[in-house]
Amino acid sequence: MPKASAPSKSVSSLSSESGNQTSPTTYEDAIQELDALVRRLESGEMPLDQLLSGYQRGAVLLQFCRDKLQAVEDQIKVLDDGALKVWKPQ
Repeated sequence: MPKASAPSKSVSSLSSESGNQTSPTTYEDAIQELDALVRRLESGEMPLDQLLSGYQRGAVLLQFCRDKLQAVEDQIKVLDDGALKVWKPQ
């Protein structure tokens, strides 16, 4: 039985093509990268082997944004309670 041919690109080269794999430093950076990634995914022009890594990166960016929004919401709840407390971001 013949072996399947090896993929032409390694996983590491795919991850480098899908953008910066580190966590973004700000919410705005994450939104900007996520927006660009969604446009690439929706264009239908990404090769199939890059779609999965793009989707995975998008999931990471989305979670980062959700976490940042939750932290802000938690801070607002502290302020709305009328008590001045030291707020520590998570």
